[in-house]
Amino acid sequence: MLAPPRTVVRREGGLYALERALQRRGFRQVAGADEAGRGACAGPLVAAAAILPEGKRGEVPGLADSKLLTPAARERVYAEVVDRALAWSVMIIPATEVDARGLHVCNLAAMRRALASLTTAPEYVLTDGFPVDGLGVPGLAVWKGDRVAACVAAASVLAKVTRDRIMVEMDDQFPDYGFAVHKGYITDDHSAALKRHGPCAEHRFSYVNVAAVSGRGNRPPRARRPVPFDGQQQLLFDASAAEPAMLSGAAEGTVGVASGDQPQPSPMVGEDEAMEGEKR
Repeated sequence: MLAPPRTVVRREGGLYALERALQRRGFRQVAGADEAGRGACAGPLVAAAAILPEGKRGEVPGLADSKLLTPAARERVYAEVVDRALAWSVMIIPATEVDARGLHVCNLAAMRRALASLTTAPEYVLTDGFPVDGLGVPGLAVWKGDRVAACVAAASVLAKVTRDRIMVEMDDQFPDYGFAVHKGYITDDHSAALKRHGPCAEHRFSYVNVAAVSGRGNRPPRARRPVPFDGQQQLLFDASAAEPAMLSGAAEGTVGVASGDQPQPSPMVGEDEAMEGEKR
């Protein structure tokens, strides 16, 4: 039996070329998944998934990697994605869960939940940068996928705008840190505020820079977060449920809180190298 011909996707084909090539091969519903907040040391990790329709309807004006767009442009593109997508989903994992289970484990869990929550089942999945297993459909990890595939770029915008909105609201509750400006990432101003005020409940205590100013740096990563937690915040971001709790949504899109799977050793990005149990 002859092998099927290779699908060639040319870079000059633009942001929609990869999805259209897959659709020509019979994969009509192509989902993209991406996250926002991996590199931040405060606030939640947010993952999103999106399926764009075929043809002109699926061409989102101004769509690009969320990091390349201005905040105003992201908001416009966000509205277009929500309006045009066949299905979209956003999952939020709070800082407490990142501390408890590890960044990479939480990232994979959130993307799985986002994809599983799509109201239209994907036939193929594209993810940004690294593979996500256990999806039940074929998939491909695409290097810089948010600059290569439209559905991944759409997911990146959904995740980024959702997280930025959360951080702006968080700035009202914790005004000493400038969350509305740097969104929890490690800037000079954020580092100075951390040294001046110490971490708040929304910081990730498993991260080395937060642990260093918290006075808990000599404790194991999962024992660094102080208790008890703020009751209202725990109610909003209850990540202990077996299934994600729906915060809001519509027929095409959902927003929820995802809990992580059982922790497994995994490569860390931007967090304590001992988070998953490696020797320090």
